[in-house]
Amino acid sequence: MQLKTPAARRYLKRFVPTMIGYVVTVMTTSLLVACFQPTGAALIALSILLAISIIAMLVVIGLYVREETDEYLRQRIVTAMLFGIGVVLAVSAVLGFLQIYHAIGQIDVFWAFPIWCASWGAAQCLMAWRDRVGFDA
Repeated sequence: MQLKTPAARRYLKRFVPTMIGYVVTVMTTSLLVACFQPTGAALIALSILLAISIIAMLVVIGLYVREETDEYLRQRIVTAMLFGIGVVLAVSAVLGFLQIYHAIGQIDVFWAFPIWCASWGAAQCLMAWRDRVGFDA
């Protein structure tokens, strides 16, 4: 991702504190759960707090797509996002069938977001590489 546009700079200014907040929330929540072993509403509240951090990251990403005025960059971002969604859907379909037929145990749904992020990043890297070497897709 190029950080030369005003939208990209705003994205970075939003993303960094959001990511720091997420990391702090994960560490704090993990510590609280390990030390106090909350149950019921307290455990639900801590779990939702973590989810809100991820939702905040998605909002930051969405704002970037909305605010980016360079159509080429916007198209690349959205293409990479669609690739990430495709990877998550493919992985979830495979894992779902493996679980239905008891070939594997339970896989936590939490992994969908990190898989999407990794796939989105990989797609951006591949597109940047393709553009540098001049490969026409």
